[in-house]
Amino acid sequence: MELWHNPRCSKSRATKAILDEHAVSYTERRYLDDPPDDATLGRVLTALGLEPWDITRFGEGVADELDLRNRAHDRADWIDLLVANPVLIERPIVVTDDGRAAIGRPPEAVEALL
Repeated sequence: MELWHNPRCSKSRATKAILDEHAVSYTERRYLDDPPDDATLGRVLTALGLEPWDITRFGEGVADELDLRNRAHDRADWIDLLVANPVLIERPIVVTDDGRAAIGRPPEAVEALL
């Protein structure tokens, strides 16, 4: 199991606490320092059943700079954009070894993966 984690985010810390409480073995990926590549993000999006614009943090300043609200919904383009700007990726994301995934918003949403 892998936790895409930002320790500065309360939801991410709460999700990490849930995994710890359940004594789940996981790898912590600080995705701001170690962003996913295009293929990995594409697989996670498929596991989530979402598109890149569905997991984009539009409140980040870079989202305004890139005018994301008006950007065409081209999956490959958006994946490239999120990989290049990982701050835009919603957090936290938990990915299981068998390929399932969930966004920890609310943090309890990851319990379905346990």
